[in-house]
Amino acid sequence: MNIKIGDYNLMQVERLLEFGVYLEDGKKGILLPNRWVPEGTKVGDEIRVFICYDSEDRLIATTLESKAKVGDIAYLKVRTVTEIGAFLDMGLMKDLFVPRAFQRIGMKEGESYLVKVKIDERTSRLVGTEWFESDLQNVELTVKELEEVTILVYRKTEIGYSVIVNNQHLGLIHYNDVFKPISVGETLIGFIKKIYPETNKLDIMLGKHGYERVETETEKVMRLLVQKNGRLPYNDKTSPETIYSVFGMSKKTFKMALGNLYKQKKIVFTKEGIESTR
Repeated sequence: MNIKIGDYNLMQVERLLEFGVYLEDGKKGILLPNRWVPEGTKVGDEIRVFICYDSEDRLIATTLESKAKVGDIAYLKVRTVTEIGAFLDMGLMKDLFVPRAFQRIGMKEGESYLVKVKIDERTSRLVGTEWFESDLQNVELTVKELEEVTILVYRKTEIGYSVIVNNQHLGLIHYNDVFKPISVGETLIGFIKKIYPETNKLDIMLGKHGYERVETETEKVMRLLVQKNGRLPYNDKTSPETIYSVFGMSKKTFKMALGNLYKQKKIVFTKEGIESTR
């Protein structure tokens, strides 16, 4: 039976004991301690569990949700720092160990860092590393233009935010495409704005593409109109800064939303701004 260590597995209950249940692994079984056993569990049930090592380096199962699994890049907080490395909070009973050799400039207690979770080749244990950029490649892309993607904000550059796309590629959100506060380590939804065929570089936009995205914004405009008795003192001449502070969107998206609402005859334009037709 192929058990994925540092990942989620769907496993069958083999036997019940006073201190927990053993899950079938094709060998002696893996213990799921009582504190994580779902109420009413019986032999033959299948349970989704995360497999890792406990404090005594024994394989153990838990129903706790880990903040990351093997292969993931995650923004994790340092619990403790020792001479040999740092221990980061994964949301599990055992913290993720990041050896000093796998740190860039040395981690500090209480700070958060982007690390990749992997299996250490020497010890077969879960470890984290800050040296993961070589694992990110744009040679063979798994995404296409306008596709919705998950992005992790990697770092600020001179022209925008470098982001990790779907845990596999590097992309860039240009500063003039950022219309809300974002920070390193934040996970967001975006879409592929452009792929440069010569280099496979990716330009990313936040939110969803096109009218699927605009529909969400039109609902926001209509909700604010209802709250303000059907009138708002904003239109396509309002400054981008004011639009963002009130609606949380770019001026371009705001104009698209107004155009969509106007075509649907839900609003009219006035000297003062916009007015609901309902």
